[in-house]
Amino acid sequence: MTTEFGLAGRLDQRIIESELLRGNVLGDPHERPIWVYVPPGYDDDDTRYPVVYVIQGYMGHVAMWANRSAYRKTFIEDADDVFASGQAPGCIVVYVDAWTAYGGSQFVDSPGTGRYHSYLCDEVVPWVDARYRTIPDRESRAISGKSSGGFGAMITPMLRPDLFGALATHAGDALYEVSYVPEFAKAARFLRDYDYDISGWWDDFRSRTSFTKEADVSLLVVLGCAACFSANEDGTVELPFDPRTGALRPEQWQRWLDLDPVRMVARYADEMRSMRAIWIDAGKRDDFYLDLGAEAFRAELAGIGVPDDRVFFELFDGTHAGIGYRYPLALSWLAHRLAR
Repeated sequence: MTTEFGLAGRLDQRIIESELLRGNVLGDPHERPIWVYVPPGYDDDDTRYPVVYVIQGYMGHVAMWANRSAYRKTFIEDADDVFASGQAPGCIVVYVDAWTAYGGSQFVDSPGTGRYHSYLCDEVVPWVDARYRTIPDRESRAISGKSSGGFGAMITPMLRPDLFGALATHAGDALYEVSYVPEFAKAARFLRDYDYDISGWWDDFRSRTSFTKEADVSLLVVLGCAACFSANEDGTVELPFDPRTGALRPEQWQRWLDLDPVRMVARYADEMRSMRAIWIDAGKRDDFYLDLGAEAFRAELAGIGVPDDRVFFELFDGTHAGIGYRYPLALSWLAHRLAR
């Protein structure tokens, strides 16, 4: 289906069938929506275009990109304005769905959720390249996201530098001892009402209208991220902390730390030095201290010798919310730096 949105370009809303997600442990659909935006002029000739993949934050679904906030355009409309106004050369923009029953996948492969990293890299990217006039090369391909999507945007080029040569992260999950550990303490308190068993809360959550109890957001994020980062091979979830005390469980917590982008930089130094462009931002008053994670990620990049002229870094006046206006800024910056 093609949707206009009053755009100068075009937005195609399609379905991708994933073999990698078929039969996943949560029983989530293996047929997924995928939205592909093509810029003005795409249908006029045979020009090929760079591609920017956009991935959502936790509890985000691809359909939410069409949601309109008061006094603001949708990101789809903002992206269209970037190209229609001539602010940046045209790009194809792909909006990827990686929703799970737990509200997110963190874009990693896990027995607790499914093979979402492989889905993105080995199914979505080839699907787009086969159906649209992309430039099918890492030098012309970027990935962008906020929060959990920003985390995915940081780690995916590390793990698959053959596919992605640029990234933008808006308040991406990083520096876990600062961003996640305070949430564990909150979760432990909430679990007192469920006999310290998060599966008891999950059963309760699914039996009623969602987000009608104070505990819901905190416990959903903790459960969902644990399913991504510290699940057993049979799909059962291991929390990284003692549910009675909040004390860290070293073995499980280490599995989380192994996927902290700040800690990954040194292990993937060559991959990060190969990036054409890296955009990093966060609000100075981010609710989860992800401004500190952004600072730490930037420092690690400097430490391995990523040239300053390839990195955009900014801490702006704001929190974790209402930062959608940053997305078209990063999109324009990336569009100027991708190979054509």
